Amino acid sequence: MSGYTSNDLEVAVVIVNYRTASLTVQCLAALKGEKALLPRLKAIVVDGGSGDGSAEELAKAIEHADFCDWVSLLALPINGGFGWANNQAIMTLAGSATPPEFIHLLNPDTKVERGAVAALVRDLQDHPNCGAAGSQLLNTDGHLAASAFPFPTAGHEFVNVSLSERLGGLFGVGARSLQPGKAMDVDWVTGASVMFRSQALRETGLFDDGFFLYFEEVELMHRMRAKGWSVRHVPESRVVHIEGAATGLGAAAVRPHPAYWYRSRRRYFALTGGRRGVAASNLAWVGGSMISALKSLAGRSVANPARLKDLVRVGVLPGKSDLSSSVPAWSDQPGKPPAWMDTK
Repeated sequence: MSGYTSNDLEVAVVIVNYRTASLTVQCLAALKGEKALLPRLKAIVVDGGSGDGSAEELAKAIEHADFCDWVSLLALPINGGFGWANNQAIMTLAGSATPPEFIHLLNPDTKVERGAVAALVRDLQDHPNCGAAGSQLLNTDGHLAASAFPFPTAGHEFVNVSLSERLGGLFGVGARSLQPGKAMDVDWVTGASVMFRSQALRETGLFDDGFFLYFEEVELMHRMRAKGWSVRHVPESRVVHIEGAATGLGAAAVRPHPAYWYRSRRRYFALTGGRRGVAASNLAWVGGSMISALKSLAGRSVANPARLKDLVRVGVLPGKSDLSSSVPAWSDQPGKPPAWMDTK
């Protein structure tokens, strides 16, 4: 690759732990093999106020010879959510003497395959207008997992809630996830394994900390795309993902979504489409729910964790806080509590 010099690159991996210390250590063990390809690779493990002894367990593990010279621990006093915790690490890195050129966010319930991190670096090097590059996730059985997606729209809401991609096809609405099979530009990629170009974060800002969990990476990449940066899916970067290990909302989970999922959804549509965007997505949800209910009566539906009554219970109308972004800058100092705590 022209101009690609891995020995000179500063690459930082950020892993946010919340009560999954043993998985985090396993994640680090797999990540260690990437240092042969990226000698200046370093990692920050963030403990998001676990309160279960995770921080102490991780601190002890990091003292091991395998980790002590390239892994550090950032223990936070509160559980401020996924985006906020990552922001704390990113702002810490930004204030260091040598900020990294690329920052890779990696879930603790993942295991990178050999060369996965280096593949993201190569793709970003080869595409200087790319602001974020995401891996191909694999289920634990080796099958491909959803990793790249179109931005949510009212049409996608209808398809998702009705559980009928056939109806979506009739209305010209594509699948809710993509399986491109080759490296290509997409709308957004999963936050379970995504590498950001630091320059893109300088220009667009970090995660909006009005989100607690879910939709925060979608909103960031929406903002990034609006600034002219591309987002790419890189299937050469393969990462095994134990989906939902920390949240319980994996692909096989059929329990209802928690309230914060609905609040995050509402905030995403409010920030990207205003009140009209929220209204359109909710109308599509109602229509999809009617189709889902009819299918259920006919005995043809499967369990759906997205429920209309929960949407209504949490609230369908966006408040003032939903319409106001809260995006820290690259140069901001860490430590400020997340905005969602002021509105809860």
